[in-house]
Amino acid sequence: MRITSDTVTDGIREQSFTIGEIPGVLWTPAGASGPRPLVLIGHGGGQHKKGWEVVSRAFPYVTTCGFAVAAIDAPGTGDRPEHPEIRRLVAEIQEREAAGLPFGPAWPALNETVAAQLIPDWRTTLDALRKLDHVGDRRPVGYYGLSAAGEMGIRLVAAEPRITAAVLGLVGSDWLIDTAARIRIPVEFLLQWDDDGNPRASVMRLFEALGSAEKTLHANPGGHFRVPAFEIDSSIRFFTRHLT
Repeated sequence: MRITSDTVTDGIREQSFTIGEIPGVLWTPAGASGPRPLVLIGHGGGQHKKGWEVVSRAFPYVTTCGFAVAAIDAPGTGDRPEHPEIRRLVAEIQEREAAGLPFGPAWPALNETVAAQLIPDWRTTLDALRKLDHVGDRRPVGYYGLSAAGEMGIRLVAAEPRITAAVLGLVGSDWLIDTAARIRIPVEFLLQWDDDGNPRASVMRLFEALGSAEKTLHANPGGHFRVPAFEIDSSIRFFTRHLT
């Protein structure tokens, strides 16, 4: 793990890092020492590790809860090199969308291509972060991810036993049903009632498949990008309850 920048602004320490070819960022309270809970945050499709949907969650987790928060770029985004197969699949999906056609097999193929690299990268990142004194290896770990990060999050949470609580949602992929059934940790799951890309019936079917004894469905009116700001406050309460 190599720290490429280390700055403090408004009480938040931001450390950019690379682990091999994995670019990431870690936020912690300024002057923090000793272990603390860690929350991993995934970003949306085509976005990056310091996008609005990441920092709008990360900063309150740091300032309100005292957590460490980390994000990494998915393959082909942010500071990652271009990924030819991902670029090809995205172009095919965009062409079909412009023609008013279903995404077809390119959509699950895109998710499988991203997951094949991103899930191992997240696990490698978790290994490295837990060696840092101001994160530590004995405190709980959470995951937050919606939309594409929800798709990847279900896969990651099912595979990674060190993650003990997760906020997921805005995804209704039928091919994740069996994976979701392997999840046993507490989950807060978000659904946007008017999300054209993720029909509510599909999202609720995936929520129902979760094997968690404790799971909560939050359904709000509006489209995919209209998640209410108060859901951030809810996630703070959720992670405080399960990580501290």
